[in-house]
Amino acid sequence: MGRKKKTLHDYAAEFSDLGVKRHVVEQHNSGERTLVEILYCKSCEITVRVRRDRILEHLASARHYRNKRLAKLWDCKPPQMLSETELHPSSPVELDSTSPLALQSQLILHGNHFPSPGSASLPSPVSQLAPPIHSSSITSTSSRRGVASTQGDPAPSTSASQSQTLPASRMKSPSPGVPASSSSPWLVMPEPSNFASGRQAFGEDELGSLGVGLALFGVGSGCRALCQSLVEEKGCHLLYVVEDQRWEVESVFSQEHLAHTRVLRAIDTDIVLSDQRVTGVLVCCPPKEASPIVLGALRAGKGVLCEKLPSLDRRIAESCFDEADRRGKPLVCGFYKRFDPALQYLYKKVNENDTLGRIQRITSVSRLYPRPTISRIRSSGGIFFSMAVHDIDVICWLLRERTPDSIFSLGHAFCAEVAAVNDADSISVSMKFPSGTIASLDISQHCNKSCDQRLEVHGSEGSLQMENRNPLGISDRSTSSGLCLQSTAERFRDAYRELLRHFLRTLRGMEAPFITKEQYLWTVQVAAAAEQSWKNGSAVDLRNEAPETMVIKTET
Repeated sequence: MGRKKKTLHDYAAEFSDLGVKRHVVEQHNSGERTLVEILYCKSCEITVRVRRDRILEHLASARHYRNKRLAKLWDCKPPQMLSETELHPSSPVELDSTSPLALQSQLILHGNHFPSPGSASLPSPVSQLAPPIHSSSITSTSSRRGVASTQGDPAPSTSASQSQTLPASRMKSPSPGVPASSSSPWLVMPEPSNFASGRQAFGEDELGSLGVGLALFGVGSGCRALCQSLVEEKGCHLLYVVEDQRWEVESVFSQEHLAHTRVLRAIDTDIVLSDQRVTGVLVCCPPKEASPIVLGALRAGKGVLCEKLPSLDRRIAESCFDEADRRGKPLVCGFYKRFDPALQYLYKKVNENDTLGRIQRITSVSRLYPRPTISRIRSSGGIFFSMAVHDIDVICWLLRERTPDSIFSLGHAFCAEVAAVNDADSISVSMKFPSGTIASLDISQHCNKSCDQRLEVHGSEGSLQMENRNPLGISDRSTSSGLCLQSTAERFRDAYRELLRHFLRTLRGMEAPFITKEQYLWTVQVAAAAEQSWKNGSAVDLRNEAPETMVIKTET
């Protein structure tokens, strides 16, 4: 007789760190349901291959050791029992962040499983909760900062930091009209239809110190300035990083920064979206990969910050905004240049102080350093949708005009690799607006040793210029110059920081996203018209065009 083949339960009995899960799989054609069992690691919450060598390799890995150690530290903390008055739905209570009830309050069952206000006996809180969720400590140091809004003072004031314990979510009875099956009905979060209700639920002081759990998708495609802001910002804590290439994560984050962060692959996205501690998701993936993540996060009840465009397809982009409205969650698009302090100062001068008179001309220069890779150019949709769209957004924002009347573009690919993907690396875009203002954009992916970001606004009563940041005050753009070595990410570091803070405020219900669905669609539509003008060699008239009748981008 041969040796009996070991089952999944045999491996789970042999290794205490392993367990068996059951899933019901439904066949799309026949509709039949099949029960499937998988072997998984309890500490890491990932599936394990049914091979002894693979199991031993995983159990001996540093990742498993770290997660197991954090799980033990968490299990050592005694649960705090709440009295009947504290669990009364009409009197919200604040739980200690170190208590398991603080994280598991969202898993309390409805109906008969939850005690009614008039109940004489209370079931054990431990029996009413799901199995403990192993996670790292969520105690963090938070600081209160007065951050300027999109039209506010460009120089935010910073108050002294205060070390506090992160307060957990409060509990309340479900709001009228909210279905019993909706996710986390006991949390005092902003109402789905009103972002401003967060002020009434928490109060201004609590909002300033409340930490927000975040997840990051696509480190390899994201901007390093945004990733750096995640590390430096005290009002949030990064719970997950989803990236298939581990070396991309290690090149951006140090081991110290990842001490309390789980690094997962894209195949484990469901683990992130099912974690109730995650309030917001940052998507740094290219547009084609971003839209499924954006829609999945919104449907899971998470707010989304999309660093790039949610999609190059109009219908998919509309569905993302419609899903955000349906779920009552913010969808913030990464038009980061609006948050640059220098551009905010120009906005105030142009629109609030009216010191320049009638605006006649705007000239913008935007040259990248370092030059993006060909793969990134191809995945981003080209120079019009990765660079020009941000400058178009800034021009329309400064002028308070939706779209220009006409647009004309010229471009050329000086790099043979860029020409091979049917794109340009240097373009010039001219736009005329209904007010008569003429705007010119000079955009290039070639720059020597430092980025070049300038903008000039000329009016009937004066002009303002935004020059490159140079402490010596010397302008030298030759190849031998080493006075102002600065990448594009470093130049807009403050802008990305303020963009992240704006996203955190939308998650807390303090303000609505700064760009609406209509504004986004029109801005991307102008970028598409600019690309169409370059390909056809003729101007595009936008006066009689509606966004419903125009195609944003045709995928090839």
